[in-house]
Amino acid sequence: MSKFTIADLEQRVRERADASADISYTRKLLDKGVAQCAKKFGEEAVEAALAAVSEDREHLIGEAADVLYHLLVMLRARGVTLAEVEALLETRTKKSGLDEKASRQPE
Repeated sequence: MSKFTIADLEQRVRERADASADISYTRKLLDKGVAQCAKKFGEEAVEAALAAVSEDREHLIGEAADVLYHLLVMLRARGVTLAEVEALLETRTKKSGLDEKASRQPE
């Protein structure tokens, strides 16, 4: 089993964000702005959902990897770190999922 983690992927995104757009797809995405990063994330999320219901397991794994990568790029574009997301998730684990969801303010 791989020891590569989402934190490792976030580090790779940080490194590639600092590279030239000539050699870094990550930098190219970031240069297009938050809206484009969000759009790409959304496209990948839809592809993952479709793969979950209509494709084989390997296709879903590949799409899930794309979703995680594009999520981290989108977070980077907004200046949000994985640690901040993890901290929020930690607070949510202190009660049941149903109780936590009911306690959120309506949008």
